[in-house]
Amino acid sequence: MPHPTPAPAGPFAWTAEAAARREEAGLTRALRPRPAASDTLDLAGNDYLGLARHPEVTEAAAGAARRWGAGATGSRLVSGSTALHAELERELADFCGAEAALVLSSGYAANLAAVTALAPAGTLLVSDTSNHASLIDGCRLARGATEVVAHADPDAVRKALAAHRGPALAVFDAVFSVDGDAAPLPALAAACREHGAGILVDDAHGLGVLGEGGRGSAHAAGLAGSPDTVVTVTLSKSLGSQGGAVLGPAAVVDHLVNTARTFIFDTGLAPAAAGAALAALR
Repeated sequence: MPHPTPAPAGPFAWTAEAAARREEAGLTRALRPRPAASDTLDLAGNDYLGLARHPEVTEAAAGAARRWGAGATGSRLVSGSTALHAELERELADFCGAEAALVLSSGYAANLAAVTALAPAGTLLVSDTSNHASLIDGCRLARGATEVVAHADPDAVRKALAAHRGPALAVFDAVFSVDGDAAPLPALAAACREHGAGILVDDAHGLGVLGEGGRGSAHAAGLAGSPDTVVTVTLSKSLGSQGGAVLGPAAVVDHLVNTARTFIFDTGLAPAAAGAALAALR
């Protein structure tokens, strides 16, 4: 049983009242550490293909740590980029049919990077109402204006774009994390293209399980490699590792390298995670 949380004092005393409200509403969260081995059947995890414990994947993680060290030792633009990161980016882009890829420390960071870097002031962000929290937070941090539209509704996207003059970016999950339904990507892309809007697809739940050979939702919808489409993925689900990536035109990836704050100011992905993801991809 977890120990009761002591009542806070001083400037954080207000958190006790917030905790009481959460408890009353039945919304209190708690960490429940699991053991390394268990007889419990896990239906809540996101290791979709069971690769997190695959011997080739775990050995690749160990080998990368032995060769490159426990950490990347710096941000990617300082000392944190290794040949291993570059190799993972090349193979991930090639596998998914993109021109280039950029690996970040998490899928959350990848979405924040893509949304904020591609939506400067004057941009309209059109965001599905059921988007993942990382896309929502990206929209909140971006300098562009955001319009939230009805779930998986190409006409709602079309209407929002028609009322805007200037650059626009539509952002949506390919497979929505809570409901599990798939976005109608071809129809959404058509609505965007009628108005010259960019397309940003979060394929965290599609990579590895959808499309030819698991190449993802964008690949299955014929959007992979399109000059108007950017795809974000996580390395922590089907690939059983940790980290995230942005895939798209090389010019867009170069723009993120130079402007995305969650890339520039964050320590690079640990070599063990990069090595494991690469082995799982292969």
